[in-house]
Amino acid sequence: MIIDSHCHLYYDSLANDIDNVIQRANDAGVSRLVCVGTNVEESKKCLSITENNDDIFSSSGVHPHDSKDVVDGYIDEIYELMEYESMIAIGEIGLDYFKNHSDPEIQKKVFKELMEVAQDLDKPVIIHSRDADEDLIQIVSEYSSVIGVAHCFSSTLETAQAFLELGYYISFSGNITFNNSHLPEVVKSIPLDRVMVETDSPFLSPEPERGKGNEPSRIVHTVSKLSEIYGISYEEIAKHTYDNTTELFRLP
Repeated sequence: MIIDSHCHLYYDSLANDIDNVIQRANDAGVSRLVCVGTNVEESKKCLSITENNDDIFSSSGVHPHDSKDVVDGYIDEIYELMEYESMIAIGEIGLDYFKNHSDPEIQKKVFKELMEVAQDLDKPVIIHSRDADEDLIQIVSEYSSVIGVAHCFSSTLETAQAFLELGYYISFSGNITFNNSHLPEVVKSIPLDRVMVETDSPFLSPEPERGKGNEPSRIVHTVSKLSEIYGISYEEIAKHTYDNTTELFRLP
């Protein structure tokens, strides 16, 4: 069994075919999914998707790209969403200086506000970081009681080690399968009890499906690549990542 620890099932390409998407995932051995919100409205869509499926969980947060669009009272809405049992984490949240869709100072403000919510509710966080490692690690380190996952990890070994020292997990997606990726070298230094897998679908479809829309069933290619890198069986990778995700998110 495998858990896709990070997917965005509310995108039309998935939502319009959701029953078949879930069936294909199940057929591929993916038994649980975490639908991750990137703003308040999309977090609500995640929640609605969980209503009819006990094996889909959701999270509520504001992506750094969307931080410029928050309105007064958005934190209250996040708190209301987190009252639902299927809401298992705050995220995705973080910093992104690569595209800078939102001003960095606004990103940091919203990020800190949501880290405070996670701290208050004792919930794990789902972290997005791109070209912002130094600032992000500094902020995360200010909330020592909060743990979480560095999602779709694409940075350096040094950054991975900083996350590990703070008690975080590292999640890999389809980009570890890309030709000339530096990530296999990073993976080798991640303890098996701290690694997770995701698709980030509908983005980052792995080889040999690269360039196509992604979906949870394609996580099998990421698990296979991790099996190759670690030199252990596919089944062992599936078990480690399943157990790690279950532990972090306190899944039933």
